[in-house]
Amino acid sequence: MPRLTNVRPFVVATPPPHKGGRHWYFIKLETDTGLEGWGETAILSTLNGLSGAYLELVKNIFSTYLEGEDALDREHLFSKLYSGLTYQHPDYVMLGVISAFDTALWDIAGKHYKTPVYNLLGGRVRERIRSYTYIYDPHGHQGPQETVRMWTQEPERLAEIALQLVDQGFTGLKFDPLIQNKSAQRTFRPWDLSQAELGHADRAVAAIRAAVGERADILIGTHGQITPAAAIRLAARLEKHDPLWLEEPCPPENYSEMGKVARSTRIPIATGERLVTVHEFQQIFAEKACAVAQPDLGSAGGITAVKKIAALAEANYVLMAPHVWGGPIITAAALQIDASIPNFLIQESIGTSSGFFNEIVKQPLIWENGDFVVTDRPGIGVEVDETSVERYRAS
Repeated sequence: MPRLTNVRPFVVATPPPHKGGRHWYFIKLETDTGLEGWGETAILSTLNGLSGAYLELVKNIFSTYLEGEDALDREHLFSKLYSGLTYQHPDYVMLGVISAFDTALWDIAGKHYKTPVYNLLGGRVRERIRSYTYIYDPHGHQGPQETVRMWTQEPERLAEIALQLVDQGFTGLKFDPLIQNKSAQRTFRPWDLSQAELGHADRAVAAIRAAVGERADILIGTHGQITPAAAIRLAARLEKHDPLWLEEPCPPENYSEMGKVARSTRIPIATGERLVTVHEFQQIFAEKACAVAQPDLGSAGGITAVKKIAALAEANYVLMAPHVWGGPIITAAALQIDASIPNFLIQESIGTSSGFFNEIVKQPLIWENGDFVVTDRPGIGVEVDETSVERYRAS
């Protein structure tokens, strides 16, 4: 059996426009049989300025908990990491590190058995995986800040880009319709919304719906920045446009308030990108606060945790839409989950998961006509090109 011998952490500086974050945090696990596994920590901007600390933390965790262990003992090693590093109290940052180790262990297991991870999870239930993207303006983030076109505040421009993405093949489009006011009054979350902001959100969603018609679902992402009361008012304005979901309508840590929003609207509530382990998802499901679960493979606990979250979601008639804000490793890991569960809805993608993704992997993910194509590559399905990664290595 393959024994774990070494870990190599990488912090990758992404090129502009930094889709998926300014830095990606990868690890590579090595074994005495020559097998290698890749994992990724994805915890939004939490590690900004802490790259050195991440590298040392990963190395110390490996030497303390994993060195010399059988790499195939995934459940045992997940429990060992979770109990030792969190004392069984879920923690977003630490679960992000555990997620990277866990995904890398599953990658090794797939390579050991010469099969995709989805076969180790029960087998494939679909050959294509529906995807959605944020509405990105390819020209909207260029130049000095004072000259950047505030295209997200222009409903007509939003509609124009949305139609382009639908023509490209996407059947799901997400955007935040709230004006991003950076004033000092909004340093602290959550906040209320003005009539002007509610009106803008209504006009923006209406413009997109008029442009794409029934060709695509509209997904509303609000990043948990407003109060439950404001979210209820926002949902009332947007219901007539029939969005697929309203995402994180209030901060995610108060499950009962999220449930209050869910019960006040006909729009399905999606949440979970900042929740970790099956235990936190159990609490959100118990409050009937979630119709679509969005665990992130880079923070929720990796493949081990997300397969349990998916099973719990299935029992609660909740659909799965794994979150991605990071690189190709968490995307590939999410596809293994998507391919193997019955209650899958749609997968987040950074555009078509190409561009810089393709530059740092040996074989790109396959995206065509709005879907990812499930492959038979062993492990999680991507191999990082270390030569390319070294060119962008931040530390």
